[in-house]
Amino acid sequence: MSALADAVSSTSTGEAVQFWILAVVAVAGALGTVLIRKAVHSALCLAGTMIVLAVFYLANGAYFLGIVQIVVYTGAIMMLFLFVVMLVGVTAADSLKETIKGQRVLAGLCVLGFGILLAAGIANASLHRFNGLGQANSGGNVQGLAALIFTKYVFAFELTGALLITAAVGAMVLTHRERTERAATQRERSEARVRTGTQVPPLPAPGVYARHNAVDVPGLLPDGTASELTVSPTLRDRGQIRDVSGEALAELAALEQRAQERLESGRGEESAHGQGAAK
Repeated sequence: MSALADAVSSTSTGEAVQFWILAVVAVAGALGTVLIRKAVHSALCLAGTMIVLAVFYLANGAYFLGIVQIVVYTGAIMMLFLFVVMLVGVTAADSLKETIKGQRVLAGLCVLGFGILLAAGIANASLHRFNGLGQANSGGNVQGLAALIFTKYVFAFELTGALLITAAVGAMVLTHRERTERAATQRERSEARVRTGTQVPPLPAPGVYARHNAVDVPGLLPDGTASELTVSPTLRDRGQIRDVSGEALAELAALEQRAQERLESGRGEESAHGQGAAK
């Protein structure tokens, strides 16, 4: 206990303030992860807790571990969790009915065992003399971390890797949807559209049979009337449609009149040519 007292007494004021502020944030994020009903918000709280842990690592001189905590866990794994949660569509309205018998009891036993291991680890760390960061990082932070991972904690490291692989496989199983019925062919979809739909061919594009091709200009049918199907309902509700039907009708009438005059003049020329040939 004297070693613990010496370590506490040697802590500077800045380190103590940093610890108590970030510790409150980390605990609040952990509680939010467990208590918040929305899965996305819970995952964001967990990401915040991981970022605070990374700051703790950096403050204690474990720079490599702090960067790995941010890049790998917060940046990669947590974003994967959020992607899977949004893809699966987990909400607070999902059924909380237990589908596997005894899973709550097993979960409670696992929580109890994890709590015992955590308490034992903290007690073991507090009853022994601290080595200090200088001795722990004497051969380099990365080298010391690798020596611990691949010697003393190799089984825990492999177990964590197996857990992450299991989580990835579980995410793929959750997002997989088995097709239970035969997919409709193109002919069947076309026949269904003819039977139930009112518009069999594709909708006309804006500006058809008109001098404009803008999306706010309605297309004109061959008779010169505007087609309401050629403009977006949103633009129609906003009143942002340019009405050119009157101009188009006038132009169409002028074109028809000129075509009629050309037709009559052509007939007159043919008649005159025929009379001249008869003479």
